[in-house]
Amino acid sequence: MGRAFEYRKARKMKRWASMAKAFTRIGREISIAVKEGGPEPDYNPRLRLAMQNAKVANMPKANVENAIKKAVSKDAEDYQEIVYEGYAPHGVALIVETATNNPTRTVANVRHIFSKYGGNLGTSGSVDYMFTRKAIFKIDAAGQDREELELELIDHGLEELSLEDGLLVLQCAFEDFGNLQKGLEERGLEVKESELVRLPGHTKELSDEEVEDVIKLIDRMEEDEDVVNVFHNME
Repeated sequence: MGRAFEYRKARKMKRWASMAKAFTRIGREISIAVKEGGPEPDYNPRLRLAMQNAKVANMPKANVENAIKKAVSKDAEDYQEIVYEGYAPHGVALIVETATNNPTRTVANVRHIFSKYGGNLGTSGSVDYMFTRKAIFKIDAAGQDREELELELIDHGLEELSLEDGLLVLQCAFEDFGNLQKGLEERGLEVKESELVRLPGHTKELSDEEVEDVIKLIDRMEEDEDVVNVFHNME
């Protein structure tokens, strides 16, 4: 999937090093998933995905159950998903995904970070066309017949299958993530990791010094409590 994907993965793992922050992020994912599709995982693929992420982050089962209960209660916080687009230094396109209960606060913070680190916040649609939304699932490669599995899952939306660090990486269109998730579940295949990503159609190559300028902005953006993901088209 290229250096851009690996870089994003490395930054994400660094960000998730804080257990408390990971739990807060997943709690918001659960809240939004429940609001969107209800509290029953069997009928809500996005909630199942959030619960899988909770398992990967070692979030206690009780915390997950409490998050679901809280999401359907009268006191549930109204989290909204808001996507911001813009440019980092040197013309690198950025998409910033947020989950917030205070959009005024969030947009002010995002705009400030863009400005402080040499970028600029754009309008809706200004860079989104450069990215394609995908769903990624990872399962244990041991004992799997890759060709057979690929054939079985094509009807569930599978677009690409590759091997990475002993895991099979399955990619599908964003719209098919529920179908592919169901296909894996029907075959009793345990998902080790899953995520919704935005992959750039074209990447931009920078010098080492220019890369550092962009990293500073991304690092600061990811520190914001409302920011869920940052995607870029840097090579």
